[in-house]
Amino acid sequence: MPAKLEKTRTPGIFKRGERYAVIYRDGAGRQRQESARTYDEARRLRAKRSAAVSDGSYQPHSRERFGEFAEAWVDRFQGTGRGFTEGTRREYRRDLRAYAIPKLGNLRLEQISPRHIAEWIAWLCDEEAQGRHLADASVRRILAPVRSCLRSAMREGVVRHNPTQGAALPARDAQKRIEDGRDDLDDGAEVKALTTDQLAALLLVAPRQHRLLFELLAATGLRISEALALRAGDLSLDGARPVVRVRRAYVRGKFKVPKSKTGRRQVPLDPALVRALRRAEPADPRALLFPGADDEPMHASNLLMRAFKPAAEEAGVPWAGFHTLRHTCASRLFAAGRNAVQVQRWLGHSDPGFTLRTYVHLLEDDLGEALPLPLPGVSEVSADPTPLDARAKRRPDAIAA
Repeated sequence: MPAKLEKTRTPGIFKRGERYAVIYRDGAGRQRQESARTYDEARRLRAKRSAAVSDGSYQPHSRERFGEFAEAWVDRFQGTGRGFTEGTRREYRRDLRAYAIPKLGNLRLEQISPRHIAEWIAWLCDEEAQGRHLADASVRRILAPVRSCLRSAMREGVVRHNPTQGAALPARDAQKRIEDGRDDLDDGAEVKALTTDQLAALLLVAPRQHRLLFELLAATGLRISEALALRAGDLSLDGARPVVRVRRAYVRGKFKVPKSKTGRRQVPLDPALVRALRRAEPADPRALLFPGADDEPMHASNLLMRAFKPAAEEAGVPWAGFHTLRHTCASRLFAAGRNAVQVQRWLGHSDPGFTLRTYVHLLEDDLGEALPLPLPGVSEVSADPTPLDARAKRRPDAIAA
């Protein structure tokens, strides 16, 4: 039998056992009741609900369960204007039924908290529970329909917040590649580059404190390990040819020399980037150009998951990573007419053949227009054949005769 409600000095707030009950009426005059742990918390909750009822923003808690809502949602969802297809709907439905509904389905939407989401993500990362290793990219993919579903529930007024907001995602695979020195390529996956519009969208939504770093990566093609190791003294911003000098990389918590002798290089900087770097350049030439909060180098995996990936998802390119900016730089260089040797030296590869093999699919496969003849710049008069009798007159034996 529930404990008896005891009046307090605040109307609408009652003590029940060790907790407090907050009783109020919604906009339709229907009585509502919620629970609070302390008296002060109960007072704040009652004031918040009263204000929401007064200004019309109040939304009652939903008793609908996640599984029911998700099944209906995935059938009616039309995307957010980023090319949502029926194929995506099928993938969303598959992942919801296989991973989300079995664990979250019986919870009421209002009950799902950030802790529930964190515990669910931990379950996805548990190899024993899954019977196999779910890659970090797979965990992000599985989270996507849950995040969209709860975002829709919030927009529709069913819940007051989205508990997936700010959820910590695993960085196991990215960290493993960094530790193994394999962060230069995505485990043999086909190289993908951003289009001009995709790159612009990504930089637009990038966190302000990291935007300059992302712009530098896209404009120079530096590896993230090379960019995080840059010091103010590595910049040469004056003169007719401003450059950034690559001298080291920050890998596995240590500064290291570049992967090859061609990794030590100077990469040109365009005027807009030079102006931005001048504003951010530390006075001490030994200071890191992009330090962390403690003035120590940032960790690439943390930066990837906390700053880059959320921006990439918002820009509609959730598959993009730091190395995508490097690939995008290479694609733009080839589009501008640079040859494989120039791109190799720009990116710091040890062999132009590797550069060509890696990025050959980014080159246009169209053979282009036919080569003109006669060659441009050669006059038609000088290119005309000389008559046989004229050539005979110029022969030495003919002159001697």
